[in-house]
Amino acid sequence: MKNRACFSMGLRLGSALVGLILGAAGANLKAADKTPPAECTSCHDQGQKLEKSAHTGLPCDTCHESHEKYPHPAGIPKPVCTTCHEDQAGDYASGVHGQARKNGNEGAPDCALCHGSAHELLPPKSQVFRAAVPDTCGMCHSEVVEQYRASVHGQALARGITQAPLCTDCHGEHKIFKHGNASSPVNGAHIRDTCGSCHGDVRLTRKFGLPSDRLVSFDSSFHGLAAKSGSQTVANCASCHGVHNILASSDPKSTINAKNLPKTCGQCHAGAGTRFAISQVHVAEGKTEPAMLRLVRQFYLLLIPVTIGLMILHNGGDWLRKLIRLRFQGGPAIRPAKPRATAAGQGELRMLPFERLQHAVLAISFITLVWTGFALKYPDTWWARPLLVLEGAHSMRSLIHRVAAAVFMAITVTHLISLIVSRKLRQHWKEMLPNINDPREGLSNFAYNLGLGDQAPGRSAHSYVEKAEYWAVVWGAVVMIATGLMLWADSLMMKLLPKAWLDVATSVHFYEAVLATLAIVVWHFYPIIFDPDVYPLNTAFLTGFSVKKSEHSVDRHTPEEAKVAGD
Repeated sequence: MKNRACFSMGLRLGSALVGLILGAAGANLKAADKTPPAECTSCHDQGQKLEKSAHTGLPCDTCHESHEKYPHPAGIPKPVCTTCHEDQAGDYASGVHGQARKNGNEGAPDCALCHGSAHELLPPKSQVFRAAVPDTCGMCHSEVVEQYRASVHGQALARGITQAPLCTDCHGEHKIFKHGNASSPVNGAHIRDTCGSCHGDVRLTRKFGLPSDRLVSFDSSFHGLAAKSGSQTVANCASCHGVHNILASSDPKSTINAKNLPKTCGQCHAGAGTRFAISQVHVAEGKTEPAMLRLVRQFYLLLIPVTIGLMILHNGGDWLRKLIRLRFQGGPAIRPAKPRATAAGQGELRMLPFERLQHAVLAISFITLVWTGFALKYPDTWWARPLLVLEGAHSMRSLIHRVAAAVFMAITVTHLISLIVSRKLRQHWKEMLPNINDPREGLSNFAYNLGLGDQAPGRSAHSYVEKAEYWAVVWGAVVMIATGLMLWADSLMMKLLPKAWLDVATSVHFYEAVLATLAIVVWHFYPIIFDPDVYPLNTAFLTGFSVKKSEHSVDRHTPEEAKVAGD
């Protein structure tokens, strides 16, 4: 019995042992059928490479289907980048490379050609990857990359400055278009913004010691303003500095080297700089602007507020006195002028028929010049947008402005000739000649409008008000025509004169336009529209006669003038 019991126990122990062995064997067989992802590296060295790539941390089954089966089933499709990178895939498909492959060009770059193997690709923002971008693009664009390597950007990259612009920074990464495409960042319409992403970044310009005013000065120049308003033909950054072959201005090969500027600017301005060296190109307000330009700006920034301020005080005081008299005191209005020869029932004669025609043409041309001129300076304003709709390959704004300028010059010359040939017009015009009483009359009326004194001083029919306006128009016409012709004939001026003269002419033209526009609104429109005696409109420019006043109104006549009026 004892031996039988021992045998039975041994049999049970042996069975258990065999079960353990068989279980272990089965587990091994099962393990052989399904290899854990961590054990892929036991056969594939890609796992080790993956740890250093942009895909590190991704399990194998993210890209590889049925990898857990061993042996791996045949015919399993290779991983597709678009599974995870849908946005990039869409950009690539619409770009020149994707379109080339779609049209059958198998040699066009794909994901693997630019990024490398999926197990070894580098993070796109890493310094190593950025430094390799020119070599990658150079596999197809060798000549362009050779120019880039020699440029200031390529030299900076060679020195280890990985923030230097690369092919992908300017052309885009996946959505790469030809430069003629309106959506391309290197299209002429977008060059300013593309270059400005670095040259307009204050942090970058400070870090690398670059001039910080390049974008600001370009935007304020004619080229920048025209580009902003939609011109497709005006010069941009690349027109002067080059595209891939951008070199420092000190380099003899640079397109912006002092010796090469006549050729560079001559692409648009024939003969530019042939007699005088082209001076400073990027001109911005501040310490770097030429002394003459600074003097002009400071002069007008003083003249405009003082002149317009005095006009506002003069007319504002007159308006308040009349408002108080008419609305609160029930008194009569004060009207200027002694009567002239009039038709029955009409006011005094102010403008002869030919003068009214000149005035109409002058007003239309002036308003057109103001609208089209300031639309160049302020293209984003609502009143300028109708003009921008017409912009395209040819600048309609510029054409309209120049036509209006030609009309303005023509009517100016016509006025001069009419005074020479017509005795009647000449006699009427003589009333605009200054005399010794004008200063006294102007000061006394100005003081009265400011509230100094209770007795209204006398004022001539064609007083200091009309004379100041007329001679201001004469002066403004001379200045605007002279500077406008210089800007119109810019190529000739740059051939005969230093560029600084054009810069001064541009500044004078702009500030004089501001002064003239404000003077018309504040000084001229007051007696035409806002004066309580004539509101809502003085129709003298239409009928030739001033508005007939109420019989209760009071004349500002001197005693002598009152006697003449009575006679």
